[in-house]
Amino acid sequence: MQEDLKYWVALNLVVADSPRSARLLTQHFPKVVDVFGATKRDLIAVGLEEERAKVLSSSNLLVRADHEIERLEKKGYFVLTIEDKQYPGYLREIFDPPLVLYCAGRAEVLSEPALAVVGARKPSPYGRAVAERLAHDLSSRGMVIVSGLARGIDSIAHWGALKGGRTIAVLGSGLEKIYPRENRNLFGRITENGVVLSEYPLEAPPLGYHFPLRNRIISGLSLGVVVIEATRKSGSLITGRLALEQNREVMAVPGSITSELSQGTNWLIKNGAKLVEDWKDVIEELPLPLRESILSKEKEERKKTPSLNPEERKVYDLLGTDTLTSVDELVELCHLSVSEVLSILLSLELEDLIAQRPGKFFQRKL
Repeated sequence: MQEDLKYWVALNLVVADSPRSARLLTQHFPKVVDVFGATKRDLIAVGLEEERAKVLSSSNLLVRADHEIERLEKKGYFVLTIEDKQYPGYLREIFDPPLVLYCAGRAEVLSEPALAVVGARKPSPYGRAVAERLAHDLSSRGMVIVSGLARGIDSIAHWGALKGGRTIAVLGSGLEKIYPRENRNLFGRITENGVVLSEYPLEAPPLGYHFPLRNRIISGLSLGVVVIEATRKSGSLITGRLALEQNREVMAVPGSITSELSQGTNWLIKNGAKLVEDWKDVIEELPLPLRESILSKEKEERKKTPSLNPEERKVYDLLGTDTLTSVDELVELCHLSVSEVLSILLSLELEDLIAQRPGKFFQRKL
């Protein structure tokens, strides 16, 4: 590891949750090692809070940093500092980039073109279907999907992306404090072919104020942000605002005017966000060379819709993208036996045309 790594890790132990403090110190001190040659009084004079200055000038901080690095190595994680060549270029450009990124997974993914997909924690069936399909369609065309590993749209976007390609998860906690806990399996799956990262030390808890700070990294890594279902007070709107400040594209999926979950996304669209109905709408907003490359490949490798027999077509047409339909309803409407309907549903699932939801309900994918 690089000589300055322990100094960056030590500094980050103190300022990870304060981009303002990080910015003050890196602007004042030409080299990170210079920070550790400063006295407490010097640090306060720069503008650092007294408590942070006290910790930063303490004798055991570098020992704590060495211990943190040892744990990272044992876990197989890697660290990128803002000086590293592998540090994501787009992220380095934002106003307050994280000084350190703790990463689990494959470093090369961080250099690939990325798009953020974020949204509601408790999405509707419509929102779930859109998130999964859009993430899959974009990732299968070479875009890395970035999201926050949260419940709802974030997790669904990660899973959808894993079916087609790669994804990056940005945590609001340390790599050893996965939140929510039920996403530990998703964490493992992402690290196999993508990256999970955090600016926080390994044992940092998922504190509430970490997540708005985390959002600047989600948008900062991405060429654009797609919001799928959001209330007026949704954290996803914070990500959209940050994306605008970072000169990123902001896009949103429209929803029903009677749904609270659509108020945020519809508001974004009214105020200039790109309306997204499918993956093509997103690709149209990418830089010209990348857009042309993706669309050119699409023409050459255009996917053909699987041909359906009359019974399969009948069942498929009865399913909606924004509603859930039970097996009993399908049996009644199709005038087929239960076994016939179940066989058709299985066939449609294998073709990745429909999805089964809890309670034996089914939904068409977009």
